[in-house]
Amino acid sequence: MPADLSAPNRFARDLFAPLPARYDRLAEILSLGQNGQWRSAMVGRVLPADGVILDVASGTAGVALQLAARSGAESGVRIVGVDLTEEMLRHGRRRVAVAGMADRVALVAGRAERLPFPDACFDALTFTYLLRYVSDPQATLTELARVVKPGGMVASLEFCVPAGAFWRSAWWAYTRLLLPAGGLLLGGREWLEVGRFLGPNISAHYRRYPVAWTVEAWQKAGLTEVGARVMSLGGGLVMWGTRAGR
Repeated sequence: MPADLSAPNRFARDLFAPLPARYDRLAEILSLGQNGQWRSAMVGRVLPADGVILDVASGTAGVALQLAARSGAESGVRIVGVDLTEEMLRHGRRRVAVAGMADRVALVAGRAERLPFPDACFDALTFTYLLRYVSDPQATLTELARVVKPGGMVASLEFCVPAGAFWRSAWWAYTRLLLPAGGLLLGGREWLEVGRFLGPNISAHYRRYPVAWTVEAWQKAGLTEVGARVMSLGGGLVMWGTRAGR
């Protein structure tokens, strides 16, 4: 792992390192079952007929495995997953092996801000819950777009903040009160810390980088036909676009 990690990178690595064993189960429970729906909506935006997909912030390989399953063995699609946290990757590799997908899914350590791949080498790209953990979202989006072939699809999933006053208040109460309590009850102190962190971090991110800014950032990075879909009353945000060029 590179030694020159940014402060947000180091924070993300340290936050997620203790979580892999329960990550997938608790992510579903604590998102009230929405995480899987959001992932499915994102995956449906990128599947090529063949080629290689890069999954950034791959974690325990949940998205990578869904990409492999949805594309079908006959398609020839392969997936490369990249993540900062070695503990998450080790757990992901075990999941890939158990699923019998080792010939189609490879997981490697790396940073989204400095991907270890040449220009225009992937047919599609996904990233999940990433932009809150980098110091420069615009530069990171530009780096992600760099490795995608012209015409390739990019899609992402991030948490969001509801726009309406009623649902925003309900979201605030859930993320500040119920989420930390549920994390402690189901996952112990590590998940309590995650629960305490998420709500304020999401709110702070969108105060600085609202959805309109993010759409424009995608376009500045070289992506066209950029779309955004707010899901689950504002709790999730799926975005997609096409790498410009021929």
